[in-house]
Amino acid sequence: MSGGVTKGVRVTAHDVAKRAGVSQSAVSRVFTPGTSVSPLMAEKVQKAADELGYRPNVLARSLITGRSRIIGLLVSYLENQFYPEALARLSKAFQAKGYRILVFMVSRDEGETDRVVQDLLDYQVDGIVAASVGLSDDVALKCTRSGVPAVLFNRGQGHPDLCEVTSDNRGGARQVADLFVTSGRERIAHISGWSGSSTARERAEGFKERLAERGTCLFAEACGDFTRDGAVGAARRLFNVPRGERPDAVFVANDHMAFAVMDVLRFELKLQIPDEVSVVGYDDVPMAGWPSYNLTTVSQSLDDMVLATVNQLLARIKKEELPATHERLAGRLIRRGSA
Repeated sequence: MSGGVTKGVRVTAHDVAKRAGVSQSAVSRVFTPGTSVSPLMAEKVQKAADELGYRPNVLARSLITGRSRIIGLLVSYLENQFYPEALARLSKAFQAKGYRILVFMVSRDEGETDRVVQDLLDYQVDGIVAASVGLSDDVALKCTRSGVPAVLFNRGQGHPDLCEVTSDNRGGARQVADLFVTSGRERIAHISGWSGSSTARERAEGFKERLAERGTCLFAEACGDFTRDGAVGAARRLFNVPRGERPDAVFVANDHMAFAVMDVLRFELKLQIPDEVSVVGYDDVPMAGWPSYNLTTVSQSLDDMVLATVNQLLARIKKEELPATHERLAGRLIRRGSA
């Protein structure tokens, strides 16, 4: 390597400063997000860094600043098409603010989640986003004592120290109930999600409450557990019955399950959608708009949810004494051909 730097020896900020003819503090400013440097200075330092193959030591800088500029993100499953989309938008939004995300997959087991959160704290993350993952009281307390704020994304548990950003699940489900009743459906069913999830409970409760207010009782119900296989089994239990016992409308707790339900109804049971059965989902993932599904669904305000999550977390990273807030963002019924 030219310029007096020996091949195989780690290039330092001092080497870059010497090559660029600037101070070492100038090099530090160029590679520190959010600092102000002139375009000419930035270009000169970047050119020297490229020539030498220099990369800033982010971990070392975090020891000095006390900030890693890394956000830990917990997610329990990516089979649901909503979460890869949410993950991509969260990553892009944090990146625009000078942060990177570190993704950890967890199961529904609370003990495993607690262990992973401890790992995240050991990585010195600046904050945590738990996407459809609950955090125990012990873990919430550890985060608070460590000065690491946490936001629950698309999950609510009412903890006083945890911010929450979710869809107004009850309000969205009430819109579905109104649609079915107004369109004259009489045997109305619900395929719910995992009972341990606040989103599943709130959607089921809001749906049943509004049906009752409209003078209609839920005709049938089955649990799909927020999985494709669970939804297939639930659809068979509800619809593989004599015609008079079969629902003529079904609200499925998310789009991921609704796609499976539609496949069973159309291809296995040979039922016509929406003539014989109306189907409505929740989330409005991109696949819902594909002609093969054309799914009526409740759209979560994903961009607004992401923006609220990022704003809530970064505000608390900068000012830790802010109280926790619980945001519920209204969803909108998207009318398509399945209902």
